[in-house]
Amino acid sequence: MPRCGRCAVVGADYAAIVVGSVVGAAVAARATRRNSDPGDRHDQPRSTAPQAGPIALTGVTSPTEASVFGRPEGVSGSFDESKTPFPGKPQPTIAAPDPVLAEAFGRPADSDETLQRDPDARYGVDDEPDADPDPWRDPDSPASLTAPALNSARRAEPTVPGPKLGVKDVLFGRGIAWSALVTLAVLALAIGLLGGLMGRWTAEVVAPLNSDTVELATGDANDQRPAGAITKVADAVGKSVVSIDVRSGSTGGTGSGFVIAKEGYILTNNHVISMAANDPGNSRIEVVFFDRTRVPARIVGRDPKNDVAVVKVDDVNNLTVAKIGNSDDLQIGQEVIAFGSPLGLERTVTSGIVSALHRPVALRPDETSDTDAVLDAIQTDAAINPGNSGGPLVDDAGAVIGINTAGRTAGGGSIGLGFAIPIDQAIPIAQILIAHGKVQHAQVGINARDVRNTKVLGAQVVNVVQGGPADAAGVREGDVITSFNGKQIEGADELTVAVRTSQIGKSVPFVYWRGGRTFNGSMTPASD
Repeated sequence: MPRCGRCAVVGADYAAIVVGSVVGAAVAARATRRNSDPGDRHDQPRSTAPQAGPIALTGVTSPTEASVFGRPEGVSGSFDESKTPFPGKPQPTIAAPDPVLAEAFGRPADSDETLQRDPDARYGVDDEPDADPDPWRDPDSPASLTAPALNSARRAEPTVPGPKLGVKDVLFGRGIAWSALVTLAVLALAIGLLGGLMGRWTAEVVAPLNSDTVELATGDANDQRPAGAITKVADAVGKSVVSIDVRSGSTGGTGSGFVIAKEGYILTNNHVISMAANDPGNSRIEVVFFDRTRVPARIVGRDPKNDVAVVKVDDVNNLTVAKIGNSDDLQIGQEVIAFGSPLGLERTVTSGIVSALHRPVALRPDETSDTDAVLDAIQTDAAINPGNSGGPLVDDAGAVIGINTAGRTAGGGSIGLGFAIPIDQAIPIAQILIAHGKVQHAQVGINARDVRNTKVLGAQVVNVVQGGPADAAGVREGDVITSFNGKQIEGADELTVAVRTSQIGKSVPFVYWRGGRTFNGSMTPASD
């Protein structure tokens, strides 16, 4: 097949390049193997033959290359027409390029570049200078001073003052006619006359709200209703009741009391004055009478186990002594009146009834009091609040039947449950305190706790003091005392009250339960 002479020349050149590259690579590889052969020694002779260098590539082929890769003789085209499937048929020729394509993709006339030009390049056209950067559209533009955005308006020339305005111009403007003003005046006058007539008519029909001729009715000074029972009791007892102000360091408290002797002895609760008794060098007690006279007081004696105390004031004349009653004759439902200074409010009176008797109430020590007592208390619904403590609880005849001592509260206020020490128990203790300054208490040498089950109800003995009255009477730990000195016992507090109200050295009967059986015994309380 005839071959194109141009293709043969290109093929010959390409063959020469390939052959040269292959020969050069082989020589270089052989030299590399010889130099890196691990079997070579430094003492072996090296070859002195010249090394093959790279083959130079040129556009001229040797006769051998031309005979191998060149066109056969007699062939001038790309193919041998004698060996084509259709010999003698005209072969395709390369036509001249289209003018449009030649202009678009051809080489410029005045250029010898071998590559196609960049379509985006601008040959022979001067570049236009870039406009100044706009700082409002280009955030990266540098800061610069430019002309102001808007030209400032020039101030207008001052005008010449016009004529002065009259009353009509000021009130109604320049567009109001005199006839309109007259019409408005007539309407205003008519409205005023109509309003005056209506006001006059209204004043004559509706009665006035204020009057200086009205006199209010008052009661007849001679028509006085007789004072009630509580009022009479308050007048009779009020002057014998005092307020007790206790201050110890930076703290203090207020309680109540009442005069029991003209010599200045005042009966109160131990927990009212115990703070001063425990810190005598840094405390002060003052008694405030009904006329607000303040007098210093001293502690005569106190009984923490019965919450009773006596204080004394000196050089006070014309004291009103409280009338002492009888608490053993009290009945449930009987009217009573409580005196004192609840919450620091002096000369306060509350009333109620006796709601229960012989109610055991335990008072335990706290940060302000060393009282450790169990009261055989009178229960009342007369309001007893903090500050009432030590004040008298009196009957409807004005006789003291108890000492206000405690109140059962929920949320900090009275709920109708107050407790008072029966006066029949307090007066003997006060008499001993005045005489000796201290009181002895009856004890039997046991500790007990409440017990309530299907077998027994009472005070169960926890421990027995060896050699004490209970030990001498044969009481053992685990026994349950159900009666003492004729009083039924249902708990440890009731047993404590029964023992302390008994006489020292006088034998009393008691009943106890042991192992399912009930036994009777007797013991003699001793002094503590």
